[in-house]
Amino acid sequence: MPATKFSCPDGQEIPISGCLEDGCRCGTRCMFLPTLRAVAQSSDRKLDEPSVTELLTGTREVFLKKTKDYAINPEDALYALQGQGIHGIHEKHIDGDILAEVRLKDGTTSGKFDLYGQLLDEDTGTLGDLKVTSSYKLMRALGYYKKSVPTGEFYKTGAKKGQPKYRQELFTDGVRYVMDWALQLNYYRILLEQQGFEVKRMFIQAICRDGSLRIAAERGIDRNVYIIPINKISDQWLIRYFKHKAKALKEAIATGEIPKLCSVRERWHDKKCQSYCDVADYCDHGQAIKQAMIKKAG
Repeated sequence: MPATKFSCPDGQEIPISGCLEDGCRCGTRCMFLPTLRAVAQSSDRKLDEPSVTELLTGTREVFLKKTKDYAINPEDALYALQGQGIHGIHEKHIDGDILAEVRLKDGTTSGKFDLYGQLLDEDTGTLGDLKVTSSYKLMRALGYYKKSVPTGEFYKTGAKKGQPKYRQELFTDGVRYVMDWALQLNYYRILLEQQGFEVKRMFIQAICRDGSLRIAAERGIDRNVYIIPINKISDQWLIRYFKHKAKALKEAIATGEIPKLCSVRERWHDKKCQSYCDVADYCDHGQAIKQAMIKKAG
């Protein structure tokens, strides 16, 4: 089920059909009509077989988005439209050595890979995925992190007198947080291999959407595009994982029973519940998180 309502800049909700067909309730639209149409189309989630990207999301969240009427803020969907635009640009520059935007499926799920073929060099077995992301997520994906290190100096006055001084330094030897990207790209690899294509290497081409800002430089992100290698994951584990997620979602839709709570990773340690989940109002945990935020603010 697609989103059925837009959340207007003043906080009021309006049926998407009314916004697109009857005109703006505020008199002047918050963005161009074609942009609003694109946002509405991008929110469509049908009740057929789940996609790879859906199965990477919390089962409860996907279930609620497929079965409930909910509202979206068009501004929050613009980043997704940027990603779709990047994909569209690449499709116009594909030659005979590259496959692009092909949807494959098996008995568990379906997925549309971005690029496969001769992408970086003479190797024709390269699988690539295009991402438009933030400098924060890119920093974590590259294994960059900050920590406090002593300066060798001490406070001479005030409440911290005699205590050592510290400064934040950037390190580049940390864990690369690419789990969702690795799961997605590896399952695309499996789908391609099932069709007889050999996948030798996998890469993410990540475009930093805030690369020109100071905050990006402070995070060590000094380029607008990064090529990030993705390692192979065990086929046996991967297939079991996606089969489990697909089964849970299908059973929930068939019975109408809300699935168990999304995992801590899937809900971003509750940060997603706070501000980034469109269906949090249908979830008891999401409601509790929002209520706690209101009490804290008050």
